[in-house]
Amino acid sequence: MVWTMTTRLREPSYFILASLQDEALHGYAIITQAATLSQNRVRLATGTLYAALDRLTGEGLIEIVREEIVSGRARRYYALTPDGRTALQAEAEALSHAARVVTDRAAARVRLRPAGGPA
Repeated sequence: MVWTMTTRLREPSYFILASLQDEALHGYAIITQAATLSQNRVRLATGTLYAALDRLTGEGLIEIVREEIVSGRARRYYALTPDGRTALQAEAEALSHAARVVTDRAAARVRLRPAGGPA
């Protein structure tokens, strides 16, 4: 599937992209950063992460920017592409709008409630 402006990101993908917002990272660093940014709501298993990285690479949202060998194993560093930055920003705006719908309605309900009336 190719990402379009109408495609919504799943929460793990959102936090993977958010993890890459400032710098290129390797897999374990992405897992750690996604957990930190999501306040431990998103805990990526290794298999889940690499499947998501393959999918996000295929969708053109991230790219491998370098590879090094550490202890005989390849360590790939991933970075956002321009489309990835656009997707991340679009999703952040959609989430912000969705949150405002609820908080604005809750605030209006509080303002309209008569003093001493039921909640």
